[in-house]
Amino acid sequence: MKLLASLLMTAVLAAPALSSFAADDAPAAPAAATAAVAKPDLVKGAASFGAVCAACHGADGNSSIAANPKLAQQHPEYLVKQLQDFKSGKRASAIMSGMASTLSNDDMKNIAYWLTSNKAKPGFAKDKDLVAIGEHLYRGGNSDRHIPACAGCHSPNGAGIPSQYPRLSGQQADYTAAQLTAFRDGVRKNSLPMSEVAAKLNDREIKALADYIAGLR
Repeated sequence: MKLLASLLMTAVLAAPALSSFAADDAPAAPAAATAAVAKPDLVKGAASFGAVCAACHGADGNSSIAANPKLAQQHPEYLVKQLQDFKSGKRASAIMSGMASTLSNDDMKNIAYWLTSNKAKPGFAKDKDLVAIGEHLYRGGNSDRHIPACAGCHSPNGAGIPSQYPRLSGQQADYTAAQLTAFRDGVRKNSLPMSEVAAKLNDREIKALADYIAGLR
């Protein structure tokens, strides 16, 4: 009995020590899991956009300049990635690289989320013959030449897929044609899937797709 009592007492005294050891040995919770995720500041985003971007992209992100893209209602993740690519040099543009170099990651996030809160103004197609070619490629691709349908990634109405593929609906035709050409010719290199698709398009097809996309809504 004395031996049993001694063993029980030893176990009781050891328990707090084991408990303390387990607590000290347990891995700490990741900082990212405990830290609050900062929300975008739309007021700061509007101010930064007005100071840096509005002259080229319009006061609300609806550019009236054919060569400059409409940014309103674009997916924020896509906008942030493009700004980061401009800043790092992964996407080449002397003008945009200079602009992006002044922005912090928080600035980019604030601007992107402010832009996506603005409604995009619709665009218009201009050439009926080209639109027919563009519609066929956009919706059905070309299986003989292994060209996938644009709608598969950018959705039938050009709304895109958040966090994955950008919104195209109503985009400036001149801008879209310039980007497809840049992807095809290896000038723009920050999307391998787009480079592979554009490499199979001729000038007329690029112009047709750009015109069709301008009228999507």
